[in-house]
Amino acid sequence: MSFAAAMTRIAAELAMFSAVGFLLFAINDLVVDIIYFGRRFWRSATVYRRYPRTFGQNLAEKAEQQRFIAIFVPAWDESTVIAAMLRSAVERLEYDNYRIFVGYYRNDPATKAAIASVGERHVEPVLVPADGPTTKADCLNHLYDALLELELREDRPAAAVVLHDAEDVVHPLELTLFNSLIDRAALIQLPVQPLPDPRSRWIAGHYCDEFAEAHAKELVVREAVGASIPLAGVGCAIARNPLARLAALNEGYPFAGVSMTEDYELGLRIGDLGLKSMFVRMPATPGSRGVVASRGHFPATFGEAVRQKARWLGGIALNGWDRLGWRGGIGERWMRLRDRRGPVAALLLLSGYVAALLWSQLWLAEALGAPVQVGMDPALSTLLWINLWLLLWRIAMRVLFTGSAYGWREGVRSIPRLVIGNLIAIAAAARALVLYLGRSPPAWDKTRHTFPKEISA
Repeated sequence: MSFAAAMTRIAAELAMFSAVGFLLFAINDLVVDIIYFGRRFWRSATVYRRYPRTFGQNLAEKAEQQRFIAIFVPAWDESTVIAAMLRSAVERLEYDNYRIFVGYYRNDPATKAAIASVGERHVEPVLVPADGPTTKADCLNHLYDALLELELREDRPAAAVVLHDAEDVVHPLELTLFNSLIDRAALIQLPVQPLPDPRSRWIAGHYCDEFAEAHAKELVVREAVGASIPLAGVGCAIARNPLARLAALNEGYPFAGVSMTEDYELGLRIGDLGLKSMFVRMPATPGSRGVVASRGHFPATFGEAVRQKARWLGGIALNGWDRLGWRGGIGERWMRLRDRRGPVAALLLLSGYVAALLWSQLWLAEALGAPVQVGMDPALSTLLWINLWLLLWRIAMRVLFTGSAYGWREGVRSIPRLVIGNLIAIAAAARALVLYLGRSPPAWDKTRHTFPKEISA
């Protein structure tokens, strides 16, 4: 077999492997789309004709009692953003009965000083008596201990615990929403909306695309099929009693100290207890496109995006498989399968890109007159055409949801950002696999954070 024939065969095998995988994934995604739009049309034709839509501002006007809510903000090496975040939260929140528990480490005096500079009665600094970083979950467990002490000391039980990160921009109405709805579910997750970064249109921007679709469609479908809502670690509230139940099952600690994705895991563990979880996407005011959501900047460089996504992918797809297994009904197992397909998706992407590169070089050589005959099996050709149409549908969905959240210009930019997101996913999968196989001890592999200088409502 000649070199050209060997390369043709390799390209064909790689293309067939990736094409079959892409077809299965595309059909899976298409089912999600069908459920989402079917549910949306049904609710428009029935529910919203009988009941008026609820807005965050309506909840604020109807609220009769502000119950005590605790906000947990774990912090390690966050001296550049934590003070601004805390001041912003205190100024923006249209709620008074809350306390922000901020964790810092004994070997991080800069973060300690930044927290102390805020000087607000709503802020409760909490020392983690260890050299950091440990894990984010470990820091959260120390904040839980601090909450227990406050509840006993002040006889002030919390109605819920809200999670946020040190770079988050909180929505003014989020505590009002949690206060009104937390009796209906064990946990509530609000949408997460990454802030566009003009300095990183392509790296940070691809997070806008992914969250626009995931937190407008994916989580809606999860709830519709009866699957647990995984927490994003920000903009989410856990009712106090369920959190205590989790702590009782884990030696007094509600957060899994050895997990890299303790927020995701906590959401599924709540579901395993048979408790209800809710994803709430609620407009803030009538006539406004804005929803009550948590916002913030995401990594702006390729390396930091890879590190962050490797932690997510490793914690959910690899360690999550080990720790949480496969439980629940069909809807739950289906969603866990979707959560854990990241490594396979990265392999398919890599295979597809290599196949495309080989085909392009072979076709170029043939066009230049080289003695190369490039042929394609009719079955592979048919499969590629089907995948092309499904890819165009997938692109249309990305443009639709990104454009709805950020405007048509960002919707158009989401098309080339698909390739960037794929490259990040491939690199993140490789890093996650290396860390997983090396059995590296869990650590807080955080990225640099920035807080916006100007914040809109």
